[in-house]
Amino acid sequence: MGQIHRNLQFMEWCENKDYHPTDIDYKSCLEYVKKLQEIRNGKRVTQSTVKHKVGALKIYFNYLIALELRFDNPIENVNIRGVRRTLNHNLLEFAELEDLYYSYSTHNIEFPSSPSVAIRNKVITGFIVYQGMNTTALKSLKVDHIHIEKGIVYIPGTRKTNGRTLELKSWQILPLVQYLEKHREIIQEEIQNYSQALFPLNSDRFDIITVQLYKKLKLINHKVVSPKQIRASVITYWLSQYNIREVQYMAGHRYISSTERYLQDDLENLQEVIESLHPII
Repeated sequence: MGQIHRNLQFMEWCENKDYHPTDIDYKSCLEYVKKLQEIRNGKRVTQSTVKHKVGALKIYFNYLIALELRFDNPIENVNIRGVRRTLNHNLLEFAELEDLYYSYSTHNIEFPSSPSVAIRNKVITGFIVYQGMNTTALKSLKVDHIHIEKGIVYIPGTRKTNGRTLELKSWQILPLVQYLEKHREIIQEEIQNYSQALFPLNSDRFDIITVQLYKKLKLINHKVVSPKQIRASVITYWLSQYNIREVQYMAGHRYISSTERYLQDDLENLQEVIESLHPII
C-alpha cells in the first residue's frame, strides 16, 4: 500500500487519461513527466521534485513486476538531468579561460621572481584550462606521462577518478618543451628534489604552487575564485561541445552522475524532456 500511496498522483493521472499502470508504455510515461513540470500556483516545479517523483515511480513499477502484474519497468533507464546546480555559479566563459593562459606572462620576470617558476606556472595554467586538471591530477603527473611527439598527456586515475589520455593544444607544446628541457631541472636544483614528478615540490602540499598561481590568475581576471570554479567552467564548456559520455571520460569521472551535475539545461517542454531522458525511443 505504501507504493500506491506515494504514487496516487500518477494513478489519478492514469485514470484521467484512460491509462493503466500495468500496461502503460514509455512514451505515455513521458507525458506524465511533462505534467509533473507544469507551473502550479504561479511556481514552476523544481527538477529535484520531478526527479524524486520519477524515482518513486520506478520503485512502483518494480513493485508491480514483483507482483507479476507487469513484466517490465518502462522508465528503468530514465534519468532527469540538470538537477544539481551548485557547481554552476560564477562560471567563466571559455574566452575568459583562454585569456588566463595567454595573459600569463613568462617574459621580463624580475628578481626575486623566477623565470623557471613562471614557465612552470604557464604549463600548469594550460593543463587547468585545456585539460580541466585539478590539484590532485597535477600532483600525480610524472615526466613520462607527457608525450610531446604525440601531442598527448596521460592523467593517472586516483581513488576517485579514472585515468584518461587527453590531447594537448598546439600552443601548449612550446612552454612544455622549454619546461622539460631546461626549467624543470633548474627548479629541481633549487629545491633539491630529483623525483620523476612533473612538478617537483619541496613538500607534500601542492597548494604551495597553486595558492600563488591563483593569486596571479586573479590579477588577470578578478572573477577567478578557486580551482573548483575553473574546473567547473571547463567541464561546463566541454558539455556544450561534446556529448556527455565524452565529457565523462575527459573529466575522469567514474560515474555519469558526476558529469550530469554540471549540466545547466532546463526542461521546457515535452521535446526537451525527451532529449533529456535516456534511452530515446
